Amino acid sequence: MEESNAAALSTFSQRGQGAVESGSKFMIWDIISDMWHPQTNPSGILSVGMAENTLLHDFLLEFIHANVKLTAAHLTYNNGPTGSNALKGALSHFLNRHFNPFRQVEPAHVLVTNGCSSAIEHLSWTFLNPGEGMLLGMPYYSTFIPDIALRPGAVVVPVKMGDLDPLSPEAVQAYEDAAAEFEAKTGKRVRGVMLCNPHNPLSRCYPRDTVTALMKLCQSRKMHLISDEIYALSVWENRVDGPDSHVPFESLLSRDTTGLIDPQLVHVVWGMSKDFGANGLRVGAVITQSSPEFHIAQRCLSLYSYVSAMSDQTTAAILSNDEFTDAYIAKNRELLSVSHAFIVNELKKSGIEYLPGCHAAFFIWINLGKRYLERHPEAAGLGELTDVVYQRLLAEKVFLAHGISFGAEKPGWFRVVFAHPIPWLEEAMARIVRAIE
Repeated sequence: MEESNAAALSTFSQRGQGAVESGSKFMIWDIISDMWHPQTNPSGILSVGMAENTLLHDFLLEFIHANVKLTAAHLTYNNGPTGSNALKGALSHFLNRHFNPFRQVEPAHVLVTNGCSSAIEHLSWTFLNPGEGMLLGMPYYSTFIPDIALRPGAVVVPVKMGDLDPLSPEAVQAYEDAAAEFEAKTGKRVRGVMLCNPHNPLSRCYPRDTVTALMKLCQSRKMHLISDEIYALSVWENRVDGPDSHVPFESLLSRDTTGLIDPQLVHVVWGMSKDFGANGLRVGAVITQSSPEFHIAQRCLSLYSYVSAMSDQTTAAILSNDEFTDAYIAKNRELLSVSHAFIVNELKKSGIEYLPGCHAAFFIWINLGKRYLERHPEAAGLGELTDVVYQRLLAEKVFLAHGISFGAEKPGWFRVVFAHPIPWLEEAMARIVRAIE
C-alpha cells in the first residue's frame, strides 16, 4: 500500500504533494461529516470549535423563504464574476448604514467573492510575490495562514507578543520588529499587515490608537493594511465582566486616512458568514476604495471565486431590507450576550480559567490545560499539554479549536464558540468537564 501511495504521489506536483500532507492533518471536514444532533445524530461530535453562529437560523430562513425570488437572469452569468449590480448596490447601502464610512462606499469599490477566505486570498495573490511576507499578530485565526499562503505562495510572518496585550498600541513595535527580522533573514519584503477586528479568537475590538499606529507603520514601509471585519456587527453587552474597559468597534472604513496612510494601501473585508450566521451562503467582499487597478485585476481572477446566483440574490434581498437587518442585528446581539453569560457561569462553576473582557464576535479563550493539570498532576511531562487535552476532548466527542494552531504562545488554551442555543452549550460543557475531570 505504501508503494502504491508513493507511486501515486510521484505523479503529483510539489504543490499537490504538500497538499496531501496538509490534508491528512486537516480534521475539520471529518468532524463536519459527523456532527452531533440531539435527534438525528446523538452519537456525533458536538462542535463548539467552528466559528458558526446558529442562534437565528430560523429567523433568517423565514425571511429568505418569503422574500427571495429568482428570475431567468439568475440562471445566466448575470453581471459577471465580481458580483451582480444588485448585490454590490445592496452591500454598499448596508455598509454605509452600519460601518460609518468616512467616504461613502460605492458599488465600484466592492469585489464580491465566495466567502472571505477567497477575498483574503485575492488580496494576498494581488499584492504579494511568492516568498514575500504578511504580518499576523499572535494569537490569530488559523485559516488566515492558508488564505494568505497556500496558493498565493506568500509567507505568513507570525508576530509574537509575549506578555503584551496583542491589541494594545505597545504591540505595534512587535510588528515592526517582526518585519525587520523577516527581511533581514530572507532578503524578501514584508508587504502587508493582516488584522481581524473584532479579534478572533480574543473577541475584543482594536483601540483607535493601535490602528492609528499600524496605519503609520504601514505607510512608513509601504505595506498594505487589511482589516477583516467579518464580526463587525456582532458586538454585544458583556453582562458578566462589565463594560468598563470595552473598546467600541470602529471600522477602518470610518477613518480619515489623511496624514496617516496612502488610501490605496487600505482594504476591508466583510461577509455574511458570521454577523448573519450564514457560512453556507459563501458570500464575502473586499472593499477597496482608492485602488481601481485592484478591481481591474480581479476581472480575470474572480472567475475562480464566482458567487452562486442564488447566494448573490439571497444576500442582496437581505442587505437591502433595512427593517429586517436592523431587527436581525438587535436580536443577534441580545442572544450572543445571553449565551456568553451562560457559558462564563458554567466555566466558573467548573473552575476553568478564561480570558475575561470579551464583548464582540463569539469566542471565549479558555485554559483547559491548567484545570487538567490540577486534576491530573501526574500528566505533567507526558507530552504537549494542548495535544493531551485535545485528544481527551475528542474521546468525549466534543470539538474545540486547538490553541496551538491559533498561535497561542502558551500551552493549554482553546477557543470555545458560544454562538449556539443554551441546550447545545449545556451538552458541550458536560462533555468538556468529563474530558478534563
